[in-house]
Amino acid sequence: MTLRFALVIEPAAPDDARPDFAETFRAIDPSAPALSVGELSTQRGDGIFESIGVVDGHPQETQAHLERLAHSAEICDLPAPNLEQWRQAVAIAATHAPQRGEGVIKLILSRGVEHGPAPTAWVTAASAADNTAAREHGIRVVTLDRGYGIDTPATAPWLLLGAKTLSYAVNMAALREARQRGADDAIFVTSDGFVLEAPTASLIVRLDGRFVTPAPNGGILHGTTQLSLFAHLESEGHETGYATLPARTLQEADAAWLVSSVRLAAPITAIDGAAVPVDAGLTASINRYLLSPRD
Repeated sequence: MTLRFALVIEPAAPDDARPDFAETFRAIDPSAPALSVGELSTQRGDGIFESIGVVDGHPQETQAHLERLAHSAEICDLPAPNLEQWRQAVAIAATHAPQRGEGVIKLILSRGVEHGPAPTAWVTAASAADNTAAREHGIRVVTLDRGYGIDTPATAPWLLLGAKTLSYAVNMAALREARQRGADDAIFVTSDGFVLEAPTASLIVRLDGRFVTPAPNGGILHGTTQLSLFAHLESEGHETGYATLPARTLQEADAAWLVSSVRLAAPITAIDGAAVPVDAGLTASINRYLLSPRD
């Protein structure tokens, strides 16, 4: 994924009501050095981010992503972002994303440099990877123990579960482990046997005709794509819901998908080596919807 554009943001106060934030933006060469060696996002992963899918130059679900950025900032005790400032930055980045086909805009808010300046923020635009194979042919997944119980988020909020932080070492390690086991991706489960989410995606399973995603009480990051897809499915007459799902439920699904902003909906073909039915027609319909302009 080659960067095409980068924009540094001078974060404004959340109540700054100016109509135009252009003077707070500075475009930089995305291939040139830009961060201080004291930057806490790189030293400690102390920051948050969002990845917005772009289709034919249109950033998808911008408002939902901005609201989740603000939610992550609150959980991590970071300064609240000025959402209008970030919205204008996304609009600028979108003009540098591919105007035909798919791209991705990434938003990053870091605690900054220790002892200042802080915070630091930037936006990038890039072409998206080709996810056609995953969407059309599906993916194999394995379940991996996330290392905490279903009630841990409520008793240990300092673990920042439910925030989209830059600390992705565990997520990347999980993907490497999945590939070492001959799979394409992973689904995290709690140590006491409940389903969570994938390292970079939300899980949706169809059980007896009902579309279900794990309830957020396990510290799950609310997926913008999952939320949008549920609204679409409901408009088509389908029943959707949230549930605390025991891991054994995965073997009872008559279809399952991992969904995310850039890969969109990838049907799961096997879980821990056990085949999962694939609804190719519905998957194609879902991805057509996800590739349509969505605000």
